[in-house]
Amino acid sequence: MNALTIPLLISLALLPTQEAKKTKKTSPPALQFKGASSEVYKEASGTKLLLHIFKPAGHKPADKRPAIVFFFGGGWNGGTPKQFEPHARYLASRGMVVLLADYRVKSRQGTSPFECVKDGKSAVRWIRKNSGRLGIDPSRLAAGGGSAGGHVAAATGTVPGLEEKGEDSAISAQPNALVLFNPVFDNGPEGYGYSRVKDRFREISPMHNLSKKTPPTIVFLGTKDKLIPVATAQKYKKLMEKAGRRCELHLYEDQPHGFFNGPTRKGKFNEYYLQTVTAMDRFLVSLGYIKGEATLRSPD
Repeated sequence: MNALTIPLLISLALLPTQEAKKTKKTSPPALQFKGASSEVYKEASGTKLLLHIFKPAGHKPADKRPAIVFFFGGGWNGGTPKQFEPHARYLASRGMVVLLADYRVKSRQGTSPFECVKDGKSAVRWIRKNSGRLGIDPSRLAAGGGSAGGHVAAATGTVPGLEEKGEDSAISAQPNALVLFNPVFDNGPEGYGYSRVKDRFREISPMHNLSKKTPPTIVFLGTKDKLIPVATAQKYKKLMEKAGRRCELHLYEDQPHGFFNGPTRKGKFNEYYLQTVTAMDRFLVSLGYIKGEATLRSPD
Protein backbone atom coordinates (compact mmCIF):
# COMPACT_ATOMS: atom_id res chain seq x y z
CA MET A 1 0.00 0.00 0.00
CA ASN A 2 1.60 3.30 -1.07
CA ALA A 3 1.27 6.74 0.47
CA LEU A 4 -1.47 7.76 -2.02
CA THR A 5 -3.72 4.77 -1.26
CA ILE A 6 -4.30 5.53 2.45
CA PRO A 7 -5.91 9.01 1.95
CA LEU A 8 -8.08 7.56 -0.83
CA LEU A 9 -9.38 4.77 1.42
CA ILE A 10 -10.13 7.27 4.20
CA SER A 11 -12.07 9.46 1.74
CA LEU A 12 -14.13 6.50 0.52
CA ALA A 13 -14.92 5.46 4.09
CA LEU A 14 -16.17 8.94 4.93
CA LEU A 15 -18.27 9.35 1.75
CA PRO A 16 -21.50 7.64 2.96
CA THR A 17 -21.51 9.70 6.16
CA GLN A 18 -21.02 12.93 4.23
CA GLU A 19 -23.79 12.04 1.78
CA ALA A 20 -26.12 11.13 4.63
CA LYS A 21 -25.56 14.56 6.12
CA LYS A 22 -26.53 16.14 2.81
CA THR A 23 -29.75 14.15 2.38
CA LYS A 24 -30.93 13.86 5.99
CA LYS A 25 -34.23 15.66 6.55
CA THR A 26 -34.32 17.75 9.69
CA SER A 27 -37.48 18.81 11.51
CA PRO A 28 -37.88 22.46 12.49
CA PRO A 29 -37.97 23.35 16.20
CA ALA A 30 -41.31 22.61 17.86
CA LEU A 31 -43.65 25.59 17.68
CA GLN A 32 -44.85 27.27 20.83
CA PHE A 33 -47.86 29.55 21.06
CA LYS A 34 -48.26 31.90 23.99
CA GLY A 35 -51.18 30.84 26.15
CA ALA A 36 -51.76 27.59 24.24
CA SER A 37 -50.90 24.00 25.16
CA SER A 38 -49.66 21.30 22.80
CA GLU A 39 -50.29 17.56 22.67
CA VAL A 40 -49.08 14.76 20.42
CA TYR A 41 -51.99 13.28 18.49
CA LYS A 42 -49.99 10.88 16.35
CA GLU A 43 -46.50 9.53 15.66
CA ALA A 44 -45.72 8.73 12.02
CA SER A 45 -42.72 8.87 9.67
CA GLY A 46 -40.46 9.36 12.68
CA THR A 47 -42.33 12.52 13.69
CA LYS A 48 -44.46 13.45 16.68
CA LEU A 49 -47.39 15.37 15.23
CA LEU A 50 -48.82 18.06 17.49
CA LEU A 51 -52.12 19.79 18.07
CA HIS A 52 -51.76 23.29 19.52
CA ILE A 53 -54.79 23.98 21.71
CA PHE A 54 -56.30 27.41 22.37
CA LYS A 55 -59.03 27.55 25.02
CA PRO A 56 -61.48 30.29 26.03
CA ALA A 57 -60.69 32.17 29.23
CA GLY A 58 -61.75 30.19 32.29
CA HIS A 59 -62.51 27.08 30.24
CA LYS A 60 -63.23 23.86 32.16
CA PRO A 61 -63.75 20.27 30.89
CA ALA A 62 -67.37 20.36 32.06
CA ASP A 63 -68.11 23.28 29.70
CA LYS A 64 -68.37 21.09 26.56
CA ARG A 65 -67.50 23.84 24.12
CA PRO A 66 -67.72 23.66 20.32
CA ALA A 67 -64.34 23.25 18.64
CA ILE A 68 -62.57 23.69 15.33
CA VAL A 69 -59.28 22.29 14.02
CA PHE A 70 -57.34 24.18 11.33
CA PHE A 71 -54.91 22.74 8.77
CA PHE A 72 -52.27 25.02 7.22
CA GLY A 73 -51.69 25.48 3.49
CA GLY A 74 -48.51 24.83 1.53
CA GLY A 75 -49.26 22.56 -1.41
CA TRP A 76 -48.80 19.42 0.76
CA ASN A 77 -45.11 20.35 0.57
CA GLY A 78 -44.58 22.64 3.57
CA GLY A 79 -46.28 25.24 5.72
CA THR A 80 -46.78 25.95 9.40
CA PRO A 81 -49.68 25.88 11.90
CA LYS A 82 -48.91 29.56 12.60
CA GLN A 83 -50.94 30.45 9.50
CA PHE A 84 -54.18 30.17 11.45
CA GLU A 85 -52.99 31.56 14.78
CA PRO A 86 -55.03 34.80 14.32
CA HIS A 87 -58.16 32.74 13.62
CA ALA A 88 -57.46 30.55 16.65
CA ARG A 89 -57.10 33.46 19.03
CA TYR A 90 -60.22 35.14 17.70
CA LEU A 91 -62.46 32.06 17.91
CA ALA A 92 -61.14 31.21 21.38
CA SER A 93 -62.22 34.71 22.43
CA ARG A 94 -65.68 33.83 21.08
CA GLY A 95 -65.93 30.72 23.26
CA MET A 96 -64.60 27.92 21.08
CA VAL A 97 -61.76 25.49 21.70
CA VAL A 98 -59.44 25.87 18.69
CA LEU A 99 -56.73 23.45 17.61
CA LEU A 100 -53.97 24.06 15.08
CA ALA A 101 -52.76 20.81 13.56
CA ASP A 102 -49.36 19.88 12.28
CA TYR A 103 -49.35 17.13 9.66
CA ARG A 104 -46.80 15.41 7.47
CA VAL A 105 -45.61 17.17 4.32
CA LYS A 106 -43.20 16.35 1.52
CA SER A 107 -40.40 18.73 2.55
CA ARG A 108 -40.19 17.39 6.09
CA GLN A 109 -41.32 13.76 5.93
CA GLY A 110 -41.17 12.96 2.21
CA THR A 111 -44.87 12.13 2.13
CA SER A 112 -47.68 12.39 -0.42
CA PRO A 113 -51.11 14.07 -0.20
CA PHE A 114 -52.55 10.72 0.91
CA GLU A 115 -50.60 10.88 4.17
CA CYS A 116 -51.79 14.47 4.66
CA VAL A 117 -55.41 13.32 4.58
CA LYS A 118 -54.67 10.36 6.86
CA ASP A 119 -53.20 12.78 9.38
CA GLY A 120 -56.21 15.08 9.06
CA LYS A 121 -58.54 12.21 9.85
CA SER A 122 -56.32 11.12 12.73
CA ALA A 123 -56.48 14.64 14.19
CA VAL A 124 -60.29 14.80 14.04
CA ARG A 125 -60.56 11.32 15.57
CA TRP A 126 -58.06 12.17 18.34
CA ILE A 127 -60.04 15.30 19.25
CA ARG A 128 -63.26 13.32 19.50
CA LYS A 129 -61.58 10.57 21.53
CA ASN A 130 -60.22 13.15 23.99
CA SER A 131 -63.20 15.51 23.90
CA GLY A 132 -64.22 14.75 27.49
CA ARG A 133 -61.01 15.86 29.14
CA LEU A 134 -60.57 18.75 26.68
CA GLY A 135 -64.03 20.13 27.41
CA ILE A 136 -65.19 19.76 23.81
CA ASP A 137 -68.64 18.88 22.49
CA PRO A 138 -67.86 16.05 20.01
CA SER A 139 -71.07 16.79 18.09
CA ARG A 140 -69.94 20.37 17.36
CA LEU A 141 -66.50 19.82 15.89
CA ALA A 142 -65.58 21.74 12.72
CA ALA A 143 -62.52 21.46 10.48
CA GLY A 144 -61.00 24.31 8.51
CA GLY A 145 -57.97 25.14 6.45
CA GLY A 146 -56.46 27.04 3.58
CA SER A 147 -55.36 25.83 0.14
CA ALA A 148 -53.88 22.32 0.61
CA GLY A 149 -54.94 22.58 4.25
CA GLY A 150 -58.42 23.37 2.98
CA HIS A 151 -58.16 20.19 0.95
CA VAL A 152 -57.19 18.20 4.05
CA ALA A 153 -60.15 19.63 5.97
CA ALA A 154 -62.55 19.04 3.06
CA ALA A 155 -61.27 15.48 2.62
CA THR A 156 -61.95 14.65 6.27
CA GLY A 157 -65.54 15.66 5.62
CA THR A 158 -66.01 13.93 2.27
CA VAL A 159 -63.72 11.06 1.32
CA PRO A 160 -64.21 7.52 2.65
CA GLY A 161 -61.14 5.46 3.45
CA LEU A 162 -57.61 6.85 3.86
CA GLU A 163 -57.82 5.85 7.52
CA GLU A 164 -54.66 5.24 9.52
CA LYS A 165 -54.27 1.57 10.42
CA GLY A 166 -54.68 0.72 14.08
CA GLU A 167 -57.02 3.57 14.95
CA ASP A 168 -60.48 3.03 16.44
CA SER A 169 -62.79 3.36 13.44
CA ALA A 170 -65.79 3.39 15.79
CA ILE A 171 -64.81 7.00 16.56
CA SER A 172 -65.80 9.16 13.59
CA ALA A 173 -63.08 11.12 11.79
CA GLN A 174 -65.68 13.26 9.97
CA PRO A 175 -66.16 16.80 11.29
CA ASN A 176 -69.61 18.33 11.70
CA ALA A 177 -68.88 21.46 9.65
CA LEU A 178 -66.24 22.76 7.22
CA VAL A 179 -64.64 26.22 6.99
CA LEU A 180 -62.59 26.35 3.79
CA PHE A 181 -60.30 29.14 2.54
CA ASN A 182 -59.38 28.90 -1.17
CA PRO A 183 -59.40 25.10 -0.79
CA VAL A 184 -58.25 22.47 -3.24
CA PHE A 185 -61.59 20.88 -4.20
CA ASP A 186 -60.81 18.93 -7.34
CA ASN A 187 -57.90 16.51 -7.74
CA GLY A 188 -59.15 15.16 -11.07
CA PRO A 189 -57.37 15.47 -14.44
CA GLU A 190 -58.49 19.11 -14.80
CA GLY A 191 -57.98 19.98 -11.14
CA TYR A 192 -55.11 20.87 -8.82
CA GLY A 193 -52.53 18.28 -7.76
CA TYR A 194 -53.50 15.60 -10.26
CA SER A 195 -49.83 14.92 -11.03
CA ARG A 196 -49.32 14.00 -7.37
CA VAL A 197 -52.22 11.53 -7.14
CA LYS A 198 -52.85 10.52 -10.78
CA ASP A 199 -55.31 7.65 -11.30
CA ARG A 200 -55.96 7.47 -7.55
CA PHE A 201 -57.63 10.90 -7.63
CA ARG A 202 -61.09 9.55 -6.82
CA GLU A 203 -59.78 8.33 -3.47
CA ILE A 204 -58.79 11.80 -2.35
CA SER A 205 -60.74 14.41 -4.33
CA PRO A 206 -63.50 16.14 -2.30
CA MET A 207 -65.31 17.09 -5.51
CA HIS A 208 -65.70 13.41 -6.42
CA ASN A 209 -66.95 12.28 -3.02
CA LEU A 210 -69.78 14.63 -2.11
CA SER A 211 -72.81 12.95 -0.58
CA LYS A 212 -75.88 13.52 1.58
CA LYS A 213 -73.59 13.16 4.60
CA THR A 214 -71.15 15.95 3.66
CA PRO A 215 -71.05 18.54 6.49
CA PRO A 216 -72.40 22.08 6.02
CA THR A 217 -69.65 24.14 4.42
CA ILE A 218 -68.54 27.73 3.96
CA VAL A 219 -66.00 28.61 1.26
CA PHE A 220 -63.91 31.76 0.69
CA LEU A 221 -62.26 32.39 -2.67
CA GLY A 222 -60.71 35.30 -4.54
CA THR A 223 -61.81 35.81 -8.14
CA LYS A 224 -58.18 36.18 -9.28
CA ASP A 225 -57.01 32.95 -7.65
CA LYS A 226 -54.68 31.31 -10.21
CA LEU A 227 -54.79 27.89 -8.52
CA ILE A 228 -58.49 27.44 -7.73
CA PRO A 229 -60.82 28.68 -10.50
CA VAL A 230 -64.10 30.30 -9.51
CA ALA A 231 -65.86 27.82 -11.80
CA THR A 232 -64.53 24.96 -9.68
CA ALA A 233 -65.96 26.48 -6.51
CA GLN A 234 -69.29 27.15 -8.22
CA LYS A 235 -69.44 23.55 -9.42
CA TYR A 236 -68.69 22.33 -5.89
CA LYS A 237 -71.51 24.46 -4.49
CA LYS A 238 -73.92 23.18 -7.17
CA LEU A 239 -73.06 19.54 -6.43
CA MET A 240 -73.45 20.14 -2.70
CA GLU A 241 -76.88 21.65 -3.20
CA LYS A 242 -77.84 18.79 -5.51
CA ALA A 243 -77.01 16.43 -2.65
CA GLY A 244 -79.21 18.51 -0.37
CA ARG A 245 -76.29 19.93 1.58
CA ARG A 246 -75.58 23.49 2.65
CA CYS A 247 -72.69 25.27 0.95
CA GLU A 248 -72.02 29.01 1.23
CA LEU A 249 -69.64 30.46 -1.35
CA HIS A 250 -68.13 33.90 -0.70
CA LEU A 251 -66.24 35.42 -3.63
CA TYR A 252 -63.89 38.39 -3.28
CA GLU A 253 -63.30 40.51 -6.36
CA ASP A 254 -59.76 40.69 -7.76
CA GLN A 255 -58.26 38.82 -4.80
CA PRO A 256 -55.47 36.24 -5.31
CA HIS A 257 -54.68 32.97 -3.57
CA GLY A 258 -54.08 33.43 0.17
CA PHE A 259 -55.84 36.80 0.31
CA PHE A 260 -57.54 35.91 3.60
CA ASN A 261 -54.46 35.64 5.82
CA GLY A 262 -54.24 37.67 9.02
CA PRO A 263 -52.33 40.86 9.90
CA THR A 264 -48.89 41.24 8.34
CA ARG A 265 -45.63 41.15 10.28
CA LYS A 266 -45.68 44.94 10.36
CA GLY A 267 -49.09 44.83 12.02
CA LYS A 268 -50.95 46.18 9.01
CA PHE A 269 -54.55 45.01 9.10
CA ASN A 270 -55.80 42.93 6.20
CA GLU A 271 -59.31 44.07 5.36
CA TYR A 272 -60.09 40.70 3.77
CA TYR A 273 -59.10 38.95 6.97
CA LEU A 274 -61.76 41.04 8.69
CA GLN A 275 -64.37 40.23 6.05
CA THR A 276 -63.75 36.49 5.94
CA VAL A 277 -63.53 36.07 9.71
CA THR A 278 -66.79 38.01 10.14
CA ALA A 279 -68.51 35.74 7.60
CA MET A 280 -67.01 32.67 9.30
CA ASP A 281 -68.35 33.95 12.62
CA ARG A 282 -71.88 34.32 11.22
CA PHE A 283 -71.71 30.81 9.74
CA LEU A 284 -70.72 29.35 13.12
CA VAL A 285 -73.48 31.35 14.82
CA SER A 286 -76.00 29.88 12.37
CA LEU A 287 -74.87 26.38 13.38
CA GLY A 288 -75.26 27.15 17.08
CA TYR A 289 -71.52 26.97 17.80
CA ILE A 290 -71.24 30.55 19.09
CA LYS A 291 -73.69 33.35 19.90
CA GLY A 292 -74.12 37.05 19.25
CA GLU A 293 -72.46 39.41 16.81
CA ALA A 294 -68.88 39.13 15.59
CA THR A 295 -66.47 40.95 17.88
CA LEU A 296 -63.58 41.40 15.45
CA ARG A 297 -63.14 45.02 14.44
CA SER A 298 -60.62 46.82 12.24
CA PRO A 299 -58.18 48.92 14.28
CA ASP A 300 -58.68 51.63 11.66
